[in-house]
Amino acid sequence: MNAAIIFFLLIALMLTGMPISISLGLTVLTFLFTMTNVPIESVALKLFTGIEKFEIMAIPFFILAGNFLTHGGVAKRMIRFATSMIGHWHGGLGLAGVMACALFAAVSGSSPATVVAIGSVILPAMVKQGFPQRFGAGIITTSGALGILIPPSIAMVMYSVSTNTSVGSMFIAGIIPGLALAMLLGLTTWWIARKHNYPRLPKASWAERGKAFKESAWGLLLIVVVMGGIYSGKFTPTEAAAMAAVYAFIVAVFIYKDLSLKKLPKVLLDSASMSAMLLYIITNAVLFSFLMTNENIPQAMADWMIMQGFGPVVFLLVVNILLLLAGNVMEPSSIILIMAPILFPVAMKLGIDPIHFGILITVNMEVGMCHPPVGLNLYVASGITKMGITELTVAVWPWLLTMLGFLVVVTYWPPLSTWLPNLLMK
Repeated sequence: MNAAIIFFLLIALMLTGMPISISLGLTVLTFLFTMTNVPIESVALKLFTGIEKFEIMAIPFFILAGNFLTHGGVAKRMIRFATSMIGHWHGGLGLAGVMACALFAAVSGSSPATVVAIGSVILPAMVKQGFPQRFGAGIITTSGALGILIPPSIAMVMYSVSTNTSVGSMFIAGIIPGLALAMLLGLTTWWIARKHNYPRLPKASWAERGKAFKESAWGLLLIVVVMGGIYSGKFTPTEAAAMAAVYAFIVAVFIYKDLSLKKLPKVLLDSASMSAMLLYIITNAVLFSFLMTNENIPQAMADWMIMQGFGPVVFLLVVNILLLLAGNVMEPSSIILIMAPILFPVAMKLGIDPIHFGILITVNMEVGMCHPPVGLNLYVASGITKMGITELTVAVWPWLLTMLGFLVVVTYWPPLSTWLPNLLMK
């Protein structure tokens, strides 16, 4: 009964158009003050202790690193490198877009940042070369979502914070699924381009490829700094995020010299406002999680599902449907912070690996970013392409179906997510 009241309150507040973070906070306070005897001091205490976790510090640093790279011309050099490698295949520039998104995802940690950085450069080039705008928009909208699956990923940090799972293990678990999805999106692009005989670029010489790699090497080295540092034990994921921000600043300002010191205050201000927004959502989600635990709702759900005879197969199917429906009305950070603490205890009771469960949630978030009405990537791509949301929704379908097929594989084949962390983190 209490669970129904809590969710009714939350949905009612969200339907008024109120931001999710404020809806969460108001739901918690309304319920606690009218239906429980929880002292106000414990609410205030939970607000502060909820965001005291060291891992949360990684979020502002990854946002800052991503902003330095977005403004610092790293994307252009990555596109040049990707084009030199695979531009001569069917749909060359489109394939280069997928590869560039995968590379940029591995240094930015953010999906919208990947769409903006790669899309704003490659989409005009594709239209100029004779590709339909719809084709280019479909590629960039969906491939940009790799930003939250290929590590480092802000979404993975949020999952780790809300479930006390290792951030390092999550990052390593994202490598194989991230590369597999990039290949599948590339294959879809190649198949459509071959079918419609879209333009191909002349094959680049090895000298041109070497030059393009040399130019993009400073940006690509960030992947080695972050993942190499975490895996070798030199620093924690939070320290890796701080290193990434410092490194991205040096590369953008002093090596590539694409970011002038005059623009620095704007980049810092943008990063601060985005970090503040996310931290505010996290704070309210921590309160919501406290309320759910206090009312024993996740444990009751777990017991009910086990009594109904739900095994892992049915439970994971229910989780996918729930998360895909939530993706219709909420953005990823809110979904992870609300749903993960509720679903995680049930998954643990059913013997599901916490890392596998985290990757499954992340892939669901990727799909959610590419379909209406709240698909964040659709809105970002709409801003770049000046296309309407309806037109973009039609454009992304072939790649979205590929992502849904991949989601089924991730859901029911755990070794795809768990093999590498089990191998490396022993």
